[in-house]
Amino acid sequence: MWLKPEEVLLKNALKLWLMERSNDYFVLQRRRGYREEGGGGLTGLLVGTLDSVLDSTAKVAPFRILHQTPDSQVYLSIACGANREEITKHWEWLEQNIMKTLSVFDSNEDITNFVQGKIRGLIAEEGKHSFAKEDDPEKFREALLKFEKCFGLPEQEKLVTYYSCSYWKGRVPCQGWLYLSTNFLSFYSFLLGSEIKLIISWDAVSKLEKTSNVILTESIHVCSQGENHYFSMFLHINQTYLLMEQLANYAIKRIFDKETFDNDPILDDPLQITKRGLENRAHSEQFNAFFRLPKEETLKEVHECFLWVPFSHFNTHGKMCISENYICFASQDGNLCSVIIPLREVLAIDKTNDSSKSVIISIKGKTAFRFSEVKEFEQLVAKLRLKCGAASTQYHDISTEVPISSESVDPSDDIEVQSLICQKECSKTVNTEALMTVFHPQDLETLNSKTLKEKMKEQSWNILFTECGRGVSMFRTKKTQDLVVRGIPETLRGELWMLFSGAVNDMAANPGYYAEVVEQSLGTCNLATEEIERDLRRSLPEHPAFQSDTGISALRRVLTAYAFRNPKIGYCQAMNILTSVLLLYAKEEEAFWLLVAVCERMLPDYFNRRIIGALVDQAVFEELIRDHLPQLTEHMTDMTFFSSVSLSWFLTLFISVLPIESAVNVVDCFFYDGIKAILQLGLAILDYNLDKLLECKDDAEAVTALNRFFDNVTNKDSPLPSSVQQGSNVSDEKSSHIRVDITDLIRESNEKYGNIRCEDIYSMRCRNRLYVIQTLEETTKQNVLRVVSQDVKLSLHELDELYVIFKRELFFSYYWCLRAPVLKHHDPSLPYLEQYQIDCQQFRVLYHLLSPWAHSANRDSLALWTFRLLDENSDCLINFKEFSSAIDIMYNGSFTEKLKVLFKLHIPPAYTEVKYKDPSKGDELSKEELLYFSQLHVSKPAKEKEAESAKNSPEKGKEKVDIQAYLSQWQDELLKKEENIKDLPRMNQSQFIQFSKTLYNLFHGDPEEELLYQAIAVVTSLLLRMEEVGRKLHNPASSTEGLSGAVCASGGPSEGQTESHLEKDPSSLREEPQWSFAFEQILASLLNEPALVKFFEKPIDLKAKLENAKTSQLSSRTRK
Repeated sequence: MWLKPEEVLLKNALKLWLMERSNDYFVLQRRRGYREEGGGGLTGLLVGTLDSVLDSTAKVAPFRILHQTPDSQVYLSIACGANREEITKHWEWLEQNIMKTLSVFDSNEDITNFVQGKIRGLIAEEGKHSFAKEDDPEKFREALLKFEKCFGLPEQEKLVTYYSCSYWKGRVPCQGWLYLSTNFLSFYSFLLGSEIKLIISWDAVSKLEKTSNVILTESIHVCSQGENHYFSMFLHINQTYLLMEQLANYAIKRIFDKETFDNDPILDDPLQITKRGLENRAHSEQFNAFFRLPKEETLKEVHECFLWVPFSHFNTHGKMCISENYICFASQDGNLCSVIIPLREVLAIDKTNDSSKSVIISIKGKTAFRFSEVKEFEQLVAKLRLKCGAASTQYHDISTEVPISSESVDPSDDIEVQSLICQKECSKTVNTEALMTVFHPQDLETLNSKTLKEKMKEQSWNILFTECGRGVSMFRTKKTQDLVVRGIPETLRGELWMLFSGAVNDMAANPGYYAEVVEQSLGTCNLATEEIERDLRRSLPEHPAFQSDTGISALRRVLTAYAFRNPKIGYCQAMNILTSVLLLYAKEEEAFWLLVAVCERMLPDYFNRRIIGALVDQAVFEELIRDHLPQLTEHMTDMTFFSSVSLSWFLTLFISVLPIESAVNVVDCFFYDGIKAILQLGLAILDYNLDKLLECKDDAEAVTALNRFFDNVTNKDSPLPSSVQQGSNVSDEKSSHIRVDITDLIRESNEKYGNIRCEDIYSMRCRNRLYVIQTLEETTKQNVLRVVSQDVKLSLHELDELYVIFKRELFFSYYWCLRAPVLKHHDPSLPYLEQYQIDCQQFRVLYHLLSPWAHSANRDSLALWTFRLLDENSDCLINFKEFSSAIDIMYNGSFTEKLKVLFKLHIPPAYTEVKYKDPSKGDELSKEELLYFSQLHVSKPAKEKEAESAKNSPEKGKEKVDIQAYLSQWQDELLKKEENIKDLPRMNQSQFIQFSKTLYNLFHGDPEEELLYQAIAVVTSLLLRMEEVGRKLHNPASSTEGLSGAVCASGGPSEGQTESHLEKDPSSLREEPQWSFAFEQILASLLNEPALVKFFEKPIDLKAKLENAKTSQLSSRTRK
């Protein structure tokens, strides 16, 4: 590798380097101790230690080239190499291209300048094709070289960054280098002859956290496959940890969460992932989550500035954050002041001419925002003006009318105009009013205490609107949060839910979308719609709105439209409960976009088959309980109790456990604060019931105590009629428990646990996502092993290791596949056995690693035929059960079982004649050839394949689960176990020839090789004589004298004679009548030869084979 020329003193360097070649202008040196017998003694050990610790690959690489000029003690390092071949190539290039040119220069200075310029030009040329683009390209290139040299990973493995740190081996810290790449965490250390090399794949990490104790002040703890690793002494530990967290979650998404990954083009190409890119991505995700913006938004710029707050008459310091379509501001001084300005609302952007460096943004409604002390404010104004031009073009349909009124207006009004037009055109059935206004209109003439309180709430909000503005661009302050905690008024709930959730932005960006989806989804029938129909009458059945066709029809349309929009989620239980509440207070289209906001942004991965998002937040909840309620943690021996109890809290936002009049207040806080509000309330509920829970002796008693508490939560200010309220149905006489007002409970949760930061929750979510997914994967593995262990003789430990190797091969196959970044054949919705399946190419790799027959010359053909034999449903995939059954027979099968497998491999459907495109490669098949031959038997029409696939996997897709299909599949498997050897078809002439060749190949290299060759020759001769006699009895005219004479001369041929005859003279056999053998004939003949029986029955050490496979599985893909 060419290096940026740097000065070195040769006098000092000679202590660590040995000269190998030299001329007038260049010196080639070798590192002392490298490739020397005994490692170069103490000097070699010291040099190796320095190489590991020092931050320069020029000092680490074993070879280097220096540029020298006569009569000078200063040399320039210009190249280094990891091996002799690489450095020799550079040396030869210098001799051929540079040496002749240097002789024309008159001065040494000119020579040095020319060499430096040439080397820099070579580095620049290499940089054009390099994907290493970091802050310091030179140091990064050096680290990349060392990374490649130490670990030998495939060249597609992208190094993201590297850090100097210590790895704790027991109580001893080992100083070295931590390398973070797209798929692996790697560590290398070499200290005084002791080498440590560690490679951990990100998808195997189950725990990643920052820890501290007496010995380690601050360290990063990584747990992988039950092993704990600790890294410390980082220069910037927080930055390192965040990047590791990003990479681990990137790998988890890529491998296990393909729904998310498929929709994320940023993660599509691993070679484009950089340290800066991952950091920017993390900032964008936090930015979108904080301001409730669409997922597509990307944080482009951040400017520190001051925002003038007119109602408080002061400037608040904070950050202006700019994305493609939004300008946002959040204060940093604790006043919780934030603003969101959609560019579609912007009318003008101006700058002041004074020294305040101010940017003034005017929006519709005669409102203006003044940002001062903005660095480079003139360039910012120019950029924003360009952005607003693009935004106004994008939203021209909804921004044509500018309100002139001095009063604040709701910017969603003009959106609704176009939306309603589209609704009328597409479907006249969509409701344009919230169900609460239809079924519970407010009676202005009858004013009771609750109605008056409701009016006072409305007045408080109107005052806030006057001060802070109304609509998406309003100021959000501590006062806004206080009013939300008190409960949003019934008339404003829908509007403010839309505002705080960010759903108003989604609806603005997609006018008329809902009506179109409703029109397209009408009449569709699938599993999701059937489940929706089943649950419609279970959604708030006590509320009059859902006792009528109006409410039921609206609920059906919203749920069906969302299932049509997002078929990967479709419909999940709990969505009906949440949507029914949304429909009470929001218009139908608004309820749809609120559901989109909840399912796709605020509660990601909650509503799917594995509810990973809910499990992650439950793990976060358990972590918060340990931090804030330690006495409860000590009392409850099993923390899973909290998970089982709180699942419905998270899935339904407490709607399913609290009375409806209280639950809506929780939903108010959720839309304002996100999941933080649910976590805080959960902690407050446990804290309120702490004494009762500490007295409980078992889980059932604790559940009863919590349910009794929920029954006594009330909302004394709710204006809902008593017939609708659920809490009022519990009389005071029935329960002696003290009633708790929901407003007081929410206020207490804010006071006690309001210091929980959104950033901490984001970090805890990332950390616990690793644990949750690895726990689900472990559950899948245990279920698979339990099923498979019943049918094989392998021990559970052997099956466990075999499963790990099987799964790793599947993952490795997709680590460096640019166009297929997710596991094509991984579907967690399928039964456990079908979740991971491998194709023929992956099977071949495993066959080479694990099969005791992999030493055979035709091992690729054997792997192909074995795969075809296992692939009974002809989908070109096999699962772990099928794979392990083949390994089990090879290692634990009896002589008859092994022979039966070999026999089946040489008859259809497993056997297919293999014709090699490139004879120079011998019996090796290319990947394309292998996949082609594996698919030869797949000739059914696509529709038939789908039907058969559905039959084989009754749960696959969104179809109804067919119990009869499962029973039929189970019965077929039982019949297969009872297969009789008499049912096997006969082996014809060409198949028998190939069968004989395979046996010869298997015996090659065995200590009893000659004895085995003689035995197989005797068996072959005997079989042919038996066939000849049988044919003469049926047809005396036929004869096979030519063949039998050639085969059995002198009591059996040598290996070369038999193979020569079988290979070179097949045409003579084809001219004669075809002959064939039954399995019983071959079995009986082979049993007569003790050498053959001994060969197939001798025990083989599977444990050693598994250990070797684990170590060589990755190295088989090393750089060529």
